[in-house]
Amino acid sequence: MNVMEIVRVSLASLLANKLRSLLTMLGIIIGVGAVIAIVAIGKGSTASIEKEIKSMGNNVIFVYSYVPDYSENGRNSYEASRMTLDDVQRIEKLDTVAGVAPKGASASAKVARGPQNYDIQVEGTLKRFDRVFGFKFAQGRNFTQYEIEHGMNVVILESEAAKRLFSGDKGKLIGQTIQINRIPYAVIGVLEKLNSFNTQNDQLYIPITTMKKRFGAKKFDMMYISAKTPELIDKASSDVGESLRLQHKMKPSEARNFRIETQKEYLKSAQGVNRIMTNLLQGVAAISLLIGGVGIMNIMIVSVTERTREIGIRKAIGAGRGHIMTQFLAEAVILSMLGGVIGIMFGIGAAALLEKFADLPILITLPPILLSFLSAVGIGILFGVYPAYKASRLKPIDALSYE
Repeated sequence: MNVMEIVRVSLASLLANKLRSLLTMLGIIIGVGAVIAIVAIGKGSTASIEKEIKSMGNNVIFVYSYVPDYSENGRNSYEASRMTLDDVQRIEKLDTVAGVAPKGASASAKVARGPQNYDIQVEGTLKRFDRVFGFKFAQGRNFTQYEIEHGMNVVILESEAAKRLFSGDKGKLIGQTIQINRIPYAVIGVLEKLNSFNTQNDQLYIPITTMKKRFGAKKFDMMYISAKTPELIDKASSDVGESLRLQHKMKPSEARNFRIETQKEYLKSAQGVNRIMTNLLQGVAAISLLIGGVGIMNIMIVSVTERTREIGIRKAIGAGRGHIMTQFLAEAVILSMLGGVIGIMFGIGAAALLEKFADLPILITLPPILLSFLSAVGIGILFGVYPAYKASRLKPIDALSYE
């Protein structure tokens, strides 16, 4: 029996039980589809993170408040370690630093324009935040030093926040007034839309001094710092560390209660976290593939029992063990191959839907598709061997007398 004949007979056998064949493939379809969708989201997220970080330039430093110890008093220690406006102002004066943008001095506020009222996140920041984050202005300008120093009621809108508050207004928004917690603020700028998976472009920025005055935000968790040049990033990182040590009155032998990362280190950390999450989810999807393989084995064992007389007749007219084993193994492999192909289409479709409706970045590449398909075929072979071997071991006399 040649290869084409084996395929023809196998397909005829599988088509004779269409529903059972489809249900058998279900585990393979879900497993392959899940692997492809998860890898596409993982790769897309990594690419998006890289693009976002690189868009800031190559001279950004990240500073985090943290406490390495999680004792009962950890929370109080954490509060004590958080950075203040004094820390920011000292760091801004360093010769190696071009700009500082604090993060974490934020609050949800009732924002209104006329009868329209929304809950929007308000962030306190400084005048060079656009340079640090790589923001661009669609309209207007940044904060002035006078507005920062005097805690003026001025606001900069992200693109989606501007659309919500000024829906239908296509004109110039600069000079318009909105209310934040019933206090009027003048709009001085509107930012261009950021193509980033971790922002909704729906935030407001006010001077950090205004944030402190109106919301009581005195401390924050993180700072983004821009070094004056990429060549100065290591020196700036060292200067920032020394400045925080002095400001927090820390002894030279005392462990830091803050963490500093350069852009390269931050990117590496983000990629590592993303890779771990992707691998964990891939492991769950791989379990589904294995369950699909068990399903194939169980159905093939049932098929061997149902076709015992057929096997006996074939053996009686000259079919050897190898022919019988090949036939049943081919059926298992064809099932897994078909499941793999359908799973690939399912995975690509699911990833595309997630990108469209959940706004998740995806990146579909050929290697995961090939690996998933080959894994499905391998599972078909692995779990098809035992039923095929069992079929090949049946004796003609026993098979023909089977009722």
